[in-house]
Amino acid sequence: MRVAVQSAAFDLGAEAAAFAAAAGGAGAVVTFTGLVRDNGGALAAMEIEHYPGMTERAIRAMASEASQRWALVDALVIHRFGRLAPGEAIMMVATAAPHRADAFDAAEFLMDYLKSRAPFWKKEIGADGAEWVAAKDEDEAALRRW
Repeated sequence: MRVAVQSAAFDLGAEAAAFAAAAGGAGAVVTFTGLVRDNGGALAAMEIEHYPGMTERAIRAMASEASQRWALVDALVIHRFGRLAPGEAIMMVATAAPHRADAFDAAEFLMDYLKSRAPFWKKEIGADGAEWVAAKDEDEAALRRW
C-alpha cells in the first residue's frame, strides 16, 4: 500500500502500469483519477492545503481499513496539494484484488473518503476572487453508504 501526498504532478499511465505490474495475484485493477473541474470556465485555479504528516496518516488509516474490509492485494492513493489549474490531475486511487467487486468497492470507498473526510482544504480562485470549498450534502450521503 502506498500513500503519496505531493505537490508534483504525476504520470497517470506510469503510475497505473507500475501498480498493475506489482499487483501479483490480482485478477482486477481499478483506477480512478480526479481532475480539477473548470466550472464553466470561471475557475482560474484551485489551491489545496493540508497538514503534512497528519494527512498521510489519515489516508493510510482509510487505505488500511479498505484492505481489511475487502480482499485487496494492494492499494494506492496519490493526492496533490498546492496550486492546480483546471484539468490537472488532483488525485488517483488504485486498488487491486483477486475479483473485480472488491477492487471496485474499495476504490469507491477510498474516493468517497478522500472527497469528504481527508484533511485537505480547497480554495477555488476565479476572476471574482477566492472562495473556500464547502462540504456538499451529496458527498456526505455517498460516504454514509459505507
